[in-house]
Amino acid sequence: MKLTVTVDGVPYEVEVEVEEERRPPIGPYFAGGGFHPQHAVAPAATAKPSEPSGPSGPAESAESAEGQAVAAPLAGTVVRVPVSEGQEVSAGDVLVVLEAMKMETEITAPVGAVVSSIEVAAHDTVASGQTLLWLDRS
Repeated sequence: MKLTVTVDGVPYEVEVEVEEERRPPIGPYFAGGGFHPQHAVAPAATAKPSEPSGPSGPAESAESAEGQAVAAPLAGTVVRVPVSEGQEVSAGDVLVVLEAMKMETEITAPVGAVVSSIEVAAHDTVASGQTLLWLDRS
């Protein structure tokens, strides 16, 4: 593809090779068809939409025999985990704080439950969709 670029009033003709656009997966509940990190779901997991709470909204989660998994909505570094195993949390409570591109994202509890297992610690690097912790609603 050839483009004309003007730098300091001087036009330059440049040739640009365009590779196939790599887009993140489309979020399951984003009607606009685009991706939003709030809607990332762990592979082979299903999540139900819930009402937003807090600046980033609730974390996506999936239920299994072990409880309800809370997955990272985006790749980043764990800044802090302000909860502990056995702690009772309410919907909207901050479970994990992730940093990505110098911005902090609070991952909040999708429901009231007890933290049954924490899979990450401060300074861990996590991938999008990776399980951060497990909640037990029983």
